[in-house]
Amino acid sequence: MVMARLGMLHYVIDHVYGAFMHRTRITPPFFSRGWGGPKLELLERMAKQLFPMYVEGHNWPPPLVHPVWRTVWETKTARLREGVFQTPCDDELTAALPPESRTARVAWLVPKNVPPQKMSCVVHLAGTGDHTYDRRLRLGGPLVKQNIATMVLESPFYGQRRPFLQRGARLLCVSDLLLLGRATIEESRSLLHWLDTEEGFGKMGVCGLSMGGVHASMVGSLHPTPVATLPFLSPHSAVVAFCEGILKYGTAWEALREELEAQKITMTLDEVRERMRTVLSLTDVTRFPIPKNPDAVIFVAATDDGYIPKHSVLELQKAWPGSEVRWVTGGHVSSFILHNDAFRRAIVDGLDRVEWKESW
Repeated sequence: MVMARLGMLHYVIDHVYGAFMHRTRITPPFFSRGWGGPKLELLERMAKQLFPMYVEGHNWPPPLVHPVWRTVWETKTARLREGVFQTPCDDELTAALPPESRTARVAWLVPKNVPPQKMSCVVHLAGTGDHTYDRRLRLGGPLVKQNIATMVLESPFYGQRRPFLQRGARLLCVSDLLLLGRATIEESRSLLHWLDTEEGFGKMGVCGLSMGGVHASMVGSLHPTPVATLPFLSPHSAVVAFCEGILKYGTAWEALREELEAQKITMTLDEVRERMRTVLSLTDVTRFPIPKNPDAVIFVAATDDGYIPKHSVLELQKAWPGSEVRWVTGGHVSSFILHNDAFRRAIVDGLDRVEWKESW
């Protein structure tokens, strides 16, 4: 009885937080400027081409990035550096990105006095609204003692890559969400390739919370060699977040309907929501290939998540036989705060299930 009441409290906290963030007028809704016109059509076409390209190996290796680094601080045991590089996306995708998003930024926390081939490195991807490096560096920082480096990628449309007219994390168009995801995949793949071929790390992984976990799943799925794949508090698709979860209350459905109406396409709001489901089905990770080592895929999900229903996590586990789901007690918001230790344990365990590179 106590656990049931505690679970309900976590669930209520998610909904209270969601009501404050998404039903008030403190911030504008998502997609207030509509679908994105030609950019959306471009991304839908690119997504349909995605799997033949990657499954057949036509898109490997990815473009090699060349980060320019500066040291932020250094101690006897670790060094934090920040780097910038031009997004490795192809010309068509780069042109679709806002100018502010075309230069990628990363933070890199690395143990000292250990050869790279004896270390692991995990690329941490951003959740919705994670504009800075700080939270992910706090998550990965304690792992330095276990010779695990942390690389934090600033997402397109976030932080210093945020378009001038965008307020906070409220993407202006539906196409921006797909652009953010596709660019994040390309940049993460290039970073993993750089860590492997240029730096010589012995093991690698990719993780993320919420939206970042969706992107981590995609990157891990498409990587041609074994990596630890660690999605935390993540759905199997953006459909769950924007059409079923709390974010549906923060979406500009009327603006989306009006844009269609201006194109002489008459739809009810229910039909607009169904069109959104169709568009966002492009982000369904169950459609992606099974990772090379599914036993190194560890999902961490919350028992009473008001944003991500349990069925969504279990769908992805079912699609990737051999993967593991671990449950933490809490909701989406409380688990972000309270369960960093569980996320770190999953990172360590996932890496333990990947063989050192020299034994491949």
